[in-house]
Amino acid sequence: MILRPRQEVFVERSVAALREHGNTLAIGPTGSGKTIMLSAVVGRMLANSSGKACVLAHRDELTRQNLTKFSRVNPGLSTSVVDAESKSWRGRTTFAMVPTLARQGNLDGMPPLDLLVIDEAHHAAAPGYRRIIDAARERNPGCRIYGVTATPNRGDKKALRPIFSNVADQVRLGELVRSGHLVPPRTFVVDVGTGEALSQVKRTADDFDMAEVDKIMNKAPVTDAVIRHWQAKARERQTVVFCSTVDHARNVTDAFKAAGDNAVLVHGDLPDGERRAVLRRFETGDARLVVNVAVLTEGWDHPPTSCVVLLRPSSYKSTLIQMVGRGLRTIDPNEHPGVIKTDCVVLDFGTSTLLHGSLEQDVDLDGSDGTGEAPTKDCPECDATVPLAVRECPLCGYVWERQERDDGSEAIENFVMTELDLLARSSFLWVDLFGDDAALVANGFTAWGGIFFLDGRWHAVGGGNGLTARLLSIGERIVCLAAADDWLNENETADSAHKSKRWIREAATERQLQYLPAEYRLDLNLTRYQASALLTFRFNRRAIQELIFRVGQPPLAEVA
Repeated sequence: MILRPRQEVFVERSVAALREHGNTLAIGPTGSGKTIMLSAVVGRMLANSSGKACVLAHRDELTRQNLTKFSRVNPGLSTSVVDAESKSWRGRTTFAMVPTLARQGNLDGMPPLDLLVIDEAHHAAAPGYRRIIDAARERNPGCRIYGVTATPNRGDKKALRPIFSNVADQVRLGELVRSGHLVPPRTFVVDVGTGEALSQVKRTADDFDMAEVDKIMNKAPVTDAVIRHWQAKARERQTVVFCSTVDHARNVTDAFKAAGDNAVLVHGDLPDGERRAVLRRFETGDARLVVNVAVLTEGWDHPPTSCVVLLRPSSYKSTLIQMVGRGLRTIDPNEHPGVIKTDCVVLDFGTSTLLHGSLEQDVDLDGSDGTGEAPTKDCPECDATVPLAVRECPLCGYVWERQERDDGSEAIENFVMTELDLLARSSFLWVDLFGDDAALVANGFTAWGGIFFLDGRWHAVGGGNGLTARLLSIGERIVCLAAADDWLNENETADSAHKSKRWIREAATERQLQYLPAEYRLDLNLTRYQASALLTFRFNRRAIQELIFRVGQPPLAEVA
């Protein structure tokens, strides 16, 4: 398996910080491949040693998911599991459920560790996690502590500074949008006559006073205006709505229903079974909107969601990012056939975007490639070393004041999608098959990937030896290119990519030429790699056509 270039930087920075400080936190949001990067860090820290590592997670599905991906990244490292069913430490890396391991009887059986990894590390300050961390440090004072999280927003509101002294790296949303791993947000800040009142709401120790927000937002004229704006901009989109209180959410849900739009409600007081049933209605398309109160901020994803409505402000930028992140996932056409998604509409009625600066303003829009040593600054509140670009300290919550332009206006930028030069960064060479930039194919030894422009849309397709051809993505060029490149990364190795790229220096072989049309045999500049890409397309043309037909598109032109 091959890491993306940005993932490689993330891993290198994490390893360097662990070796320098003995601990570090790294931030990788939705779409960054957090588990893949976590696994690579463990593999490199254990390389050329007999050390042991433990990866903590707080949910069964995370434990199994982490183990599966870890084994693909590190096929030579043995694994074991500590959960309700197993209590084995035999592997070089053990995957442990926090509620299970935190019990004293199970904790007593934990061997000395060289590396303790905390997935969803914003939970690390909770008592169960602290018991495990303290026990690991007691048994081996040299045990390194590595935390990874999508956002460092702390559900228990406790600072992470006692555990982590620094932040190794932060992959930002803009990087992932530019690289095609998230769709771009289109943010609309809408004042329905409540902006001035919301700006006066006081903050509590944890967030804004939601009871005060409720008094402002939970009014029929306000809700009616919200619905009108949503119907004008996003009525055909699956939508998640964030409200201030349960009463507010109920009234908003009822108002959407009265307006003819099917909406469902989830909140913290619903039993788990009922909550799952309600979410199932939304995920199957029975409901257009799901309205919630602080339930769907974290740990829930439904990729077809392409509109986020904010009816509450957020004092933490990380919470804002979590809410908007529910709508930024790209679509796997095999999981959601027929769904085309190119962006996410964000309707902000709660002033969070004005407070924090748009999401796009906080991410890297200047084309920085994210390589080299991470520029840092020290937090004046807790002295932690954090990436230069952050405005909210991930370890203590300190917020740097926003900078204003010379004219006194706030530096809020509209999002402009800048295509990352993924072709240049790819581990594989992408061949323009017909010279019109409408069909590109890349080859490895095992797998191949291609992107094809048809009827106004790009389509990504992947296949290979023993790998059934499959549709990977439909939509924007950069999203499809990222999906096809990831397919190759998942099914090839760095060694095979290097060897196949060497073919660009070699002339096409006679055996290759005999399978190609006559005009290609006359091309004296045709390389072995280009010929390989053309043959891949020729031999897989029918499978590619069938996949395209399934989504109602016309067939591809043949290599004549």
